[in-house]
Amino acid sequence: MQIPSVRLAKKKRWQVLVVAKEVLDKIQNMADSVEFKDLSDKHTIFETARKYKDRWGLDGVFTAGTDFSTTVAWVAEKLNLPGIPYRVALAATDKSRMRSVFRESGIHGPDYYTANRSTEWAMFARRLSFPLVVKPVDNMGARGVRRVNNEEELIEAASEAIQHSRAGKAIVEDYLEGPELSLDAIVYHGKVTVCGVADRHICFPPYFVEMGHTIPSNLKKESIEQAVHLFSRGILALGIENGAAKGDIKLTPEGPVVGEIAARLSGGYMSGWTFPLSSGIEVTEAALNIAVGLPPGDLTQRCFMHSAERAFISIPGRVGEIHGVQDAREVDGVQELFLRAGKGDRVVFPINNLGKCGNIISRADSRELAIDSAERAVRKIFLRLVPNNDATNRFLTAKEAYKSLPAAFTLSRSENLAALKSFAPYTGSIKKIQEGARGISILSLPNLSGEIVCDWHGNRIQEALQRVLAFTGVKLRDRPSEQHFNLGELFWNVFLKGGIQGGIYILDSLDALRDSPEQRKGILAELI
Repeated sequence: MQIPSVRLAKKKRWQVLVVAKEVLDKIQNMADSVEFKDLSDKHTIFETARKYKDRWGLDGVFTAGTDFSTTVAWVAEKLNLPGIPYRVALAATDKSRMRSVFRESGIHGPDYYTANRSTEWAMFARRLSFPLVVKPVDNMGARGVRRVNNEEELIEAASEAIQHSRAGKAIVEDYLEGPELSLDAIVYHGKVTVCGVADRHICFPPYFVEMGHTIPSNLKKESIEQAVHLFSRGILALGIENGAAKGDIKLTPEGPVVGEIAARLSGGYMSGWTFPLSSGIEVTEAALNIAVGLPPGDLTQRCFMHSAERAFISIPGRVGEIHGVQDAREVDGVQELFLRAGKGDRVVFPINNLGKCGNIISRADSRELAIDSAERAVRKIFLRLVPNNDATNRFLTAKEAYKSLPAAFTLSRSENLAALKSFAPYTGSIKKIQEGARGISILSLPNLSGEIVCDWHGNRIQEALQRVLAFTGVKLRDRPSEQHFNLGELFWNVFLKGGIQGGIYILDSLDALRDSPEQRKGILAELI
C-alpha cells in the first residue's frame, strides 16, 4: 500500500525514509533509507524519526492504507510537524471512541457496547437484538469481525475479536443491512474534498471479506450525496482538519450510517490505484503535500473512467503451482496484477481481508467493461494445491472451524441431487489408479447444464468441471465401468465444496499415492 506514496514522493525529489517491520524489494529500491521497526511501538518510531530530523531534517510523517495513523500522529505531534492531533488519531482508530464522538455530535449510528475479557457477554445478549456485529476496537482489514445470530455465537466471536485487539477490547453493535460505500477525502484547513466513492463488494457471511470494489459507485446520485454529506460531518466531528480520511458508509433503509472513519487514505488499492485510474487525480500526492505543510494542490477530476478491483482466493492448503498469471495480465483493460501467494506458501480461505491470494485492477470506458476485464482476468488464475494436505482435507470435509466457510457450488436440480445421493463414494478396482488418468473416470450428473450457480470467482459449474478434466485428463462417464476406478459421491462432494481446486486436488492426491495402496485407502477414507 505504500508503493504510490514512495513513488510520488521520489517523483517530487523528496528524500524518503521508510519504516516498517517488513519492506518490499520494490520499495527498498525506491527509498533513500529503510529502518526495520515495529510500527505499533510509537516510542521507538519517534526516536527513529527524531534521529533523522536532528541529523538531516524531517518535514513530515505519513502512511496510507495501514492502521498506524496513531503512530504517525504521535510522532508528528512530538516533533512539531504537520499532522492531526494524537487524540484525534485515537478517536479515528478506536471504534468505541469513534462511536462516542459520533453520538455526542448527533451523527446517527448503531447501538453499541464495548467490553473486555472480563465482561459478562450474556448481558449484552439480553440488551441487544440479534443479529449483531462483533469487532475488535482497534484493528483493520476486517480481522476478528463477524456477524452473530445468537448468544453462543456472540461469546465465541467476542473472544476472537478481543484476541485481535491491541487494547484487549471488542465492540458489539447492531448489524446494518444495505450496500456499503468506500470513500476517501482530503481535508485542508477544515475543508473536506471527497476524492472517490466506490461500491464495496462484501462476501462470505458471517465474515466480512471485501472481494473487490468498483469506482465510481453505481448507486443513485441522491444516496451518494447523502453518504458524502454524512462522511464529511463525521470527519469534522472527529477533529480531522488537515490530512486525509477514509470512510465506510452503509446505506440502510433508514438512511446512511457511518461504519467507520480512519485518519488516513484507504487501503484495498483504492486511493493508490483505482481512484487515480478513474479520475486522473493522485490523491496520495495531495495527502503527502498536507503531511509536510503544503497545500494539497489541484483536485479537479481530469478524466472520467471506470475502474474495478477484484481479489482471487484459495481454499486452505499449500501452493504447488500457479497457472494463468501471464494470461490474466494480457486481458484487455487489466492495469495491475498483485500476486500475494507464491509456490510453497500456505494459503487459507479468507475470513478477513488479509487471507486473499492476489488482486487485479482494471480500467475501461464503462463500468461493465471494467468489471468484465477484472473478473475475466481473475478466472484465468488457478492455484494448484499440494496433494494430501491436512488443512485441505479438513476444509473439503467441512470439519472443525471449516464448517462455517462456504462451498464453491450448491446443486439445485432435483435430478442432480437424486443422482448424487445414489452414487457410491467410488466403485471399481483401486489398482486402476496406477494407470493414472486412463484408469480413472468420474460419474456424470444427469443435468449439469441446468445448474446456473457460479463459484466465488464467477466460474460456472460446467466451466469449472471442464477445467478439472482438462488439467487432469480424467474422463466423465454416464455409468460405472469395470475397466475403471469410478469416482462418484467422493469426487462430487469435494468438487462442490472446493470448486476447481477441490476437484483437481482429489485427483492429484490419488495420483500422488499411486504406489502405496495403503495410503490410497487412507486418503479415500479421510475424504469420504
